[in-house]
Amino acid sequence: MRHARLTWIGAYHHVMNRGHNYERIFSSNNFKEEYIKILGDEAVKKKIQIFGYCIMDNHFHLILKNTSGHLSNFMKMVHTRFGIFYRGKVGGRGYVFHDRFKSTVIQDDSYLMTAIPYFLNNPVRAGIVSSPFDYKWSSASLYFAKSNDSFVDVELVESLYSGKEEFIKILRNNTAESSYQERYSKFGKVFGDKKFIEKSEKMFDRRKEPSKYLNKREEDWYFDPVAKIIQEFEKKNNVFIDDIDIGSFHGKRLRGELLWRLKDLGGLKYSEIYEFDIFKDLSFSSLGQLYQQARIKIKKKS
Repeated sequence: MRHARLTWIGAYHHVMNRGHNYERIFSSNNFKEEYIKILGDEAVKKKIQIFGYCIMDNHFHLILKNTSGHLSNFMKMVHTRFGIFYRGKVGGRGYVFHDRFKSTVIQDDSYLMTAIPYFLNNPVRAGIVSSPFDYKWSSASLYFAKSNDSFVDVELVESLYSGKEEFIKILRNNTAESSYQERYSKFGKVFGDKKFIEKSEKMFDRRKEPSKYLNKREEDWYFDPVAKIIQEFEKKNNVFIDDIDIGSFHGKRLRGELLWRLKDLGGLKYSEIYEFDIFKDLSFSSLGQLYQQARIKIKKKS
């Protein structure tokens, strides 16, 4: 009997699967390109944030956030579409992927900083390349690039590191399998500490409770409208955003909270957030630092 997957809305995951019977389903560049294309298409449709990927010849790795609560449906559609494409090229019948995809819930930023180098270094450990940046079929080269038109949300990953130099250094120093050690909860794999395992089990159990989200349309599961976010922020803090004094400590705290709301609740990118006058005196790198500071403070309160 299959058990429900350990996840909840907003959970971070390391997702992987391999070809059925270890078949090299991504053996050609054409197959890898098509899988990445489908991945991007379905991420937009199912409102799933992708933070990184690595496509090897017979398996793949993804780092993502279950933003909409539709992780399983998202993966089902990706694999259905790719399966049709693959069988259309090579022929044959039957499964393309090995059973259900595997997923590990990731605790927080410190664990993300280990999980990301781990999966990006797969081609290095396999002896295909000497540097993850030389592997074309992963997201490694997208981070800290001058421009990014990919579906990958690189901003969260970039905000974890002080800059490109630290990112490169950590990638070079995290090539061993031992750097990524999973734990087991009652419901599935977890990459985090023992306290997080307990928290994950409680979060998972909440899905059994009646929820106000159950009757929402699929498109309403994702991010809130920006106008709603601003209205609720102004009502909560009894201030209009145009009147916030960013020269004061209180004003800076409010600006950080607004930034977090626009990014995490509204799904805006820094380039879109930058259009608000309250943020225009900041650089993009400062936006990342402010977001991380606000995110940590809000997590501590929750």
